[in-house]
Amino acid sequence: MGRETSQIARRCERAVVMAYRELRAVGTADIEAFSACTTLYRIHHPEASVSEARLLVSEWIDHHMIRNATGPTAGCECD
Repeated sequence: MGRETSQIARRCERAVVMAYRELRAVGTADIEAFSACTTLYRIHHPEASVSEARLLVSEWIDHHMIRNATGPTAGCECD
């Protein structure tokens, strides 16, 4: 995966971005990849609502995949 992915501090964020990239790379449709990543986030954070998970996952995908930004993102406070 890209160098940027390995520099993401939060494990859950890194896992989500990596999973999304890999799913899309093998031809998984966007909506299916997004849904899988939302589920993955909720495995890391079972206390999160579906809405919260969808919001964070969409922000992370937008930040890392669409804008190719490398700065910090909003999100959970885990390491």
